[in-house]
Amino acid sequence: MKKTIIALMAVTIMVKITGLIKEIVFSYYYGASNITDAYIISLTIPAVIFALIGAGIATGYIPLYNKIDSEKGKDAANEFTNNVLNFVMLLCTVIVVVVFIFTKPLIFLFASGFQGETLEMAILFTRISIVSVYFTGIIYIIDANLQVKDAYKIPQLAVIPMILITIASIAASATYGVYILVYGSVLAVIVQALIVIVYAYKKGYSYKLKVNFNDFYLKRMIYLSLPVIIGSSVLQVNKIIDRTLASQIAVGGISALNYAYKIEGFITGIFVISIVTVMYPNISRMAVAKNFKGMKKALSEAVTGISLFVIPATIGAIIFARPIIVLMFGRGEFGETAIAMTSISLVFYSVGMIGVGIRTTLVKAFYSLEDTRTPMINSSIAVVLNIILNIVLSRFLGIGGLALATSISALAATGLMFFSLRRKIGALGAKQMVVSFAKIGFASIVMGIGAKLIFETLTPAIHQNIALLLSIAAGAAIYFTVILFMKIDDVTVIVNELKKKFRKADPVVGQGKI
Repeated sequence: MKKTIIALMAVTIMVKITGLIKEIVFSYYYGASNITDAYIISLTIPAVIFALIGAGIATGYIPLYNKIDSEKGKDAANEFTNNVLNFVMLLCTVIVVVVFIFTKPLIFLFASGFQGETLEMAILFTRISIVSVYFTGIIYIIDANLQVKDAYKIPQLAVIPMILITIASIAASATYGVYILVYGSVLAVIVQALIVIVYAYKKGYSYKLKVNFNDFYLKRMIYLSLPVIIGSSVLQVNKIIDRTLASQIAVGGISALNYAYKIEGFITGIFVISIVTVMYPNISRMAVAKNFKGMKKALSEAVTGISLFVIPATIGAIIFARPIIVLMFGRGEFGETAIAMTSISLVFYSVGMIGVGIRTTLVKAFYSLEDTRTPMINSSIAVVLNIILNIVLSRFLGIGGLALATSISALAATGLMFFSLRRKIGALGAKQMVVSFAKIGFASIVMGIGAKLIFETLTPAIHQNIALLLSIAAGAAIYFTVILFMKIDDVTVIVNELKKKFRKADPVVGQGKI
């Protein structure tokens, strides 16, 4: 599993770097303005609405697919996939109709501060972008189908053409009109869906136009999905409240939160999503086989692996928030006000990164056990806390208060989730995790101090952006040097794997010398 995770991380890094380039291009042409706010909301509405349904269905799909495959075989599992996919297409049709009819009320729900030209743009943008939910639905289900077949790379790589098309549409919109932005985003999702479909066919999937509403497994999946949908809808309330309050605090506030969130997502996407994507189908199979010992071991390794990368990234993001924002977005229409708002948002989002990472892992453990109710309750508690903190902290910290509220609620939710899972399947190796956290935390602090000193030494002599990159590279070297002496199991395994590869390479090198 570790080899697959490392390979997926490499692919994810490529995807996330391409995604960051997209954000840089977007910020260059449009900065943090009413256009960016309207565009982001127009993409957020269909994304949030379908995420409520798609995430729930995809989550319930994986354990049931494994169960059908083990009990009835591949043909029955393929029939189940088609039933789910066609059911999702019908749901997408309902979503499209509802959004077309209630566009304006939905926009007020997501961004109550929109008025005049911004509101009109958001309405038209949303009515164009909502068509993409059909293709998003296909991607959700086909991706889940490929995950259970341990096929991860191509679905991830399919995101790159999607991002490139979006970048091209951003550049074209500066000359031919802002509506090209939205048309380009729809085309991008269509291309991504087509790539995933073609790959799924190569992996044995075959489509049939058939929906059986009486199918036991479809009903079971809907039953499992409902708590996930409710839990996801509760989590999406966070985003709605964040963006509504941001639209009232400042013009460009939604965009500032979005840019900061993208950087946080870059980090969690590389390390958290890569690990969880590979882990979930595996622990689902373990759950079906009642192999709880193996499941707990996999969870412990996943949590430690996430901490190994996310904790030092958190320290680095907090220390270098402003220089990072300047490096990424500080050009074109992205002015000083946007830099200040986005920097403070990044600092406070970073506080909760480890909570987001671990909670994502623990949630998947519950889903693999066909328990979707506990995460739903957990999400509800987290959202109530987030709403209270949003209202309080935004008064004192403005946009940054919204980000800090999200982080605190994520950390609280993680603690609750950990204790709930421990109660369900027994001890999770908490002592070993705490020891690993302490070692990783120490190495991260040493890294942070070293990188900061190097940055301050270099800044007077060279350009700030170059000083930042050199400081990050030096910080990474310091961190991994310190961590090697900490004797953390996951690090030892990775080092041993690398040693094996070098040993295999040695005879070839030797033959070349003869």
